[in-house]
Amino acid sequence: MAYWLFKSEPATWSWDQQVAAGGAGTFWNGVRNHLAKKHLMAMQVGERGFFYHSNEGKAVVGIVEVIRPYYPDHTDESGRFGMVDVRAVEALPRPVTLDAIKADPALADMVLVNNSRLSVQPVTEAEWDRLRALGSVPET
Repeated sequence: MAYWLFKSEPATWSWDQQVAAGGAGTFWNGVRNHLAKKHLMAMQVGERGFFYHSNEGKAVVGIVEVIRPYYPDHTDESGRFGMVDVRAVEALPRPVTLDAIKADPALADMVLVNNSRLSVQPVTEAEWDRLRALGSVPET
């Protein structure tokens, strides 16, 4: 299973809005970077990702699950980009800030630390486990 991180500006799409979408979830559109597109294309139904508030808050605040694989993004006039659907799974009991992530040696190689502009990015299993622990997410 692969893990991911989805970045969103709260003023555009927030964790609260994602939660309000319920079990039906919503599409994750607007990606216009070819590397991020490649990540979206690699996602499989059932894979999980962190929901990260960028610009405002700068913190991992929740966990989402991919519920529909890659398909064309209806907001892309060029027809080159696509999207996946995600649903909220759970909030992190304690959001993990970007400062905390950067300060943790175990997360030094994380894409978020080294390529902060990428809107959809992979997360290693070790990073996934560490961020869940920092966010006080109970083990399953």
